[in-house]
Amino acid sequence: MHEYTSTIRVWGLTCPGFPEEVSRARRWTRDILRGSPLVEDAELIVSELSANAILHTASGRGCGSFHLKLAISSRVIALSVTDEGDTNTAPKVEHQDQEAEHGRGLGMVSVIAHRVLVHDSDNGHTVTVELFTDQRPGGYPC
Repeated sequence: MHEYTSTIRVWGLTCPGFPEEVSRARRWTRDILRGSPLVEDAELIVSELSANAILHTASGRGCGSFHLKLAISSRVIALSVTDEGDTNTAPKVEHQDQEAEHGRGLGMVSVIAHRVLVHDSDNGHTVTVELFTDQRPGGYPC
């Protein structure tokens, strides 16, 4: 990281809840992480989380939207997607069988990521995924 930048850099993007915005979220992620060995993993994760927000929450209805946040430090890339809620259940990691047509997305994300956290609020859900820059999935940098 450049000596004149802070140790943590944070970006944010709010997207309308339209399916075509998933590709915009991917491009935005790719542009920020250009040159990182984790760029493809991050793109896949953002794509899955953005699609989930549009398909399963109020983010994909009417004037809905979803918000992305990307934070980078020397040790971790943290990707968050916040939806507009309006569902009875929070997102959760499920490991479905191979025949299942739905419900495998967060399970797939949890295999790629080092950590997956789900936070609920009155206004929706935030799924945060951490990718450690110096470890394989399941490991910890310290």
